[in-house]
Amino acid sequence: MTRVPITRGPRARERVLRAALQVLADQGMAGFTMEGVAQRARASKATIYRHWPSQAALLVDAVDLVSRPFPLPATGQLRTDLVELVSRLEAMLSDPPFSRVMAAFVDAAERDPTLTSLLGKLTERRREPVRRVLAEARQRGEIPSSSDLELAVDLLAGPAFYRRFIAHRSFPRHYATAVVDHVLTAIGHTHDPPPPTRPRCG
Repeated sequence: MTRVPITRGPRARERVLRAALQVLADQGMAGFTMEGVAQRARASKATIYRHWPSQAALLVDAVDLVSRPFPLPATGQLRTDLVELVSRLEAMLSDPPFSRVMAAFVDAAERDPTLTSLLGKLTERRREPVRRVLAEARQRGEIPSSSDLELAVDLLAGPAFYRRFIAHRSFPRHYATAVVDHVLTAIGHTHDPPPPTRPRCG
């Protein structure tokens, strides 16, 4: 096996992190070792230890790599924005490598306080775009001012996680739309305002 030196560049660092994610997805936490990651990344274990002093540090950076928050939708329409965000969540959870990584990480977080804290931060990152869309809609008067936004986020995201990790079922067509419509009805959504019209020229 030819070992490739790990430089200080971001692309080389990402190569190791993606190797770590592959090991985690394929073997779970039981098989997640520095040796295994080094072999998958075609690098020496000593080199990896110089960049990540512990297995936990490597795992944290690896999971963080694939846990970037979704971009904020820009339609200004509550229903449309929520359907887009929930659809992205479904697509992410349907991706086999990511879902296996997430399942292994959630399991590990049950036993490691450091990972529990990280999982909480990553989850909060995921929730923020949905919370912001709801908050802006509440400011526009589209949902009641008394709406519990945290509960609404739970109701929007919960079905996808339950269906994927508990029921182990695929997402039917228009599932995201159905979830959003049920939640909006439950919290008293009134309507989406019409999109702004552009003045005619000439």
